[in-house]
Amino acid sequence: MSVRKLKPITPGQRFRVVNGFDAITTDKPEKSLIAPIKKSGGRNSQGKMTMRYKGGGHKRRYRIIDFKRDKHGVPATVASIEYDPNRTAFIALLNYQDGEKRYVIAQNGLQVDQNIVSDAESAAPEIGNAMPLSAVPLGTIISCIELRPGQGAVMARSAGAFAQLVAKEGKYATIKLPSGEIRRVLVTCMATIGAISNSDHQLIVSGKAGRSRWLGRRPRTRPVVMNPVDHPMGGGEGKSSGGHPRSRKGIPAKGYRTRSKTKASNKYIVERRKK
Repeated sequence: MSVRKLKPITPGQRFRVVNGFDAITTDKPEKSLIAPIKKSGGRNSQGKMTMRYKGGGHKRRYRIIDFKRDKHGVPATVASIEYDPNRTAFIALLNYQDGEKRYVIAQNGLQVDQNIVSDAESAAPEIGNAMPLSAVPLGTIISCIELRPGQGAVMARSAGAFAQLVAKEGKYATIKLPSGEIRRVLVTCMATIGAISNSDHQLIVSGKAGRSRWLGRRPRTRPVVMNPVDHPMGGGEGKSSGGHPRSRKGIPAKGYRTRSKTKASNKYIVERRKK
């Protein structure tokens, strides 16, 4: 994977850094695994704007991703590595031996024609294989982790993300998550071996406001330039600061902990993420 810096032949390209897309092998998605996406533009069922700064953007089709990896014991071959406009990671098209096709999140280093499998007994801890945490060796880099058995992957799914299995004790495994949080998860939860692909995503520089519009993001008004009626940080003469950074509802934006102290899942968190 690599990034490319463009020659500044236009102002928008002067600082732009784009993905090299070296890992991508095709630009045509599998037709049987795509679905339409209906855009809301930030409006609810009454047509009223409930989320600001959304709207427009390029038309997309959703790629149906297999987050559960529940086709156990059936080997699959990686047919292609593809770009997905709905996420930062690349996706891989799998051809199973029984003829079924599925998309999965591609791990870093996954190659076309590579064989991968999802299983507890027959799967080896190799890149792309999915297995329960009980079968994963300690210290292994993992991604696409379930929080509850059978739920499907919810943790460590974005470009370059990975977690590490640090301990196993009884029916719980201890995992260090990308945020730095150390958390206990049931050993029956599935995880995929390897870090997520497209780790260079963090180096990309859009270069111009238009690229945000292509992604469906409209211009955002800074709270400091609003009036006091619109935001706690609004008002004042000239360029006076708006006080401590806080949300529109008055909740402090930096360092303030909003997690409930009585939340049921607090007992599974061994160590909170760093500030």
